[in-house]
Amino acid sequence: MQDNAFATAVALVLSGDPQLAQIVALSLSVTLSALGIALLIGLPAGAALALARFPGRNVVVVVVNALMGLPPVVAGLAVYLLLSRAGPLGFLGLLFTPEAMVAAQTILILPIIVSLTRQTVEDLWAEYAEHLRALGMSRMRAIPTLLWDGRFSLVTGILAGFGRASAEVGAVLIVGGNIAGHTRTMTTAIALETSKGDLALALGLGIILLAITLGLNAAAFATARVAQRIAGG
Repeated sequence: MQDNAFATAVALVLSGDPQLAQIVALSLSVTLSALGIALLIGLPAGAALALARFPGRNVVVVVVNALMGLPPVVAGLAVYLLLSRAGPLGFLGLLFTPEAMVAAQTILILPIIVSLTRQTVEDLWAEYAEHLRALGMSRMRAIPTLLWDGRFSLVTGILAGFGRASAEVGAVLIVGGNIAGHTRTMTTAIALETSKGDLALALGLGIILLAITLGLNAAAFATARVAQRIAGG
């Protein structure tokens, strides 16, 4: 039976099944939107945290690092309370929409981007601080230069954020509701179809999710190797 399910799953993937394609498209849309927002906020915030000096900075660093392990259901519950009808943002009517799922995923991956960016920029500043100061750059003015110089290292953080968002189930289930054709993603569909016994669709989605993850990691690995060759002359 399982062999038949696997063969059916492969056939579904190769045939471009409309239901499967719609779920994959929504998943990628939500995940990439959340990743884009997290990068817009997290890259400059992480770099500023690396270079700024203010009272309580170490506490902020510890809190951000701790939030990297934020339980998804807690993030989902927080967004649910904000967007529910009685919540402060309930008037927006975003609960059980893709936008709510983007918000939940952004909260989950933002600490990852901020923390890994902080570490990367901190290391680069320790290495190039004297040179950058000689060029007349202050800590804050050096942020764009350090982010650009550390772009290949930052790919690791970006992939970690994408991986967490794309594999997320609990948070998106709470705020999205797993509504067919509207908020059903690859992970929530896999959980649902498995519980229903429809292993073929669940396996098909699992194959695609795994292929996307492997493809992105292969691209990042190839990019890092090319960068090393360029840096080595």
